Amino acid sequence: MTTELSYRKSSIEGASAIGLMIVLFDTLVGDLRRAASALRKNDIEARCKELNHATLVVGQLESWLDMKSGGEGAQNLSRFYAYLRAKMLEASVKKSASVLDAQVEMILHVRSAWQQLDTAPQTISESYPQAAVQHTNAKYSSVATETTERIPLSFSA
Repeated sequence: MTTELSYRKSSIEGASAIGLMIVLFDTLVGDLRRAASALRKNDIEARCKELNHATLVVGQLESWLDMKSGGEGAQNLSRFYAYLRAKMLEASVKKSASVLDAQVEMILHVRSAWQQLDTAPQTISESYPQAAVQHTNAKYSSVATETTERIPLSFSA
């Protein structure tokens, strides 16, 4: 077993629900970084493999959304995931590693909010949607810097 697989296994065992989501964000970031590297090397096979896996990871994250009771927060995250898929496709078509690099930065900001929440005391974790969004909005106010459309990352109580 490789060191990376050992790390992932230990990260998953005993993780909270937020912790599992963080592991998926880490996986997604790794996939996109490897896809960007493959684009720079003109390695079509590796690019396709990594982007296909990244698409599966985004699908898994999206499948955890509760669209019935998740309110505006679930809708915003759904749009965020759709945006990520669209940008991955754009990067593949345009053969642009920089598009993927921009997505990695965005994902890391969102991941940071969830990471802080996962390590917060239980009373804060109970109100995790609001706390995560406040942190995320403070660090990254728009998920679409290349467009004029803003996709807010906010939750309603």
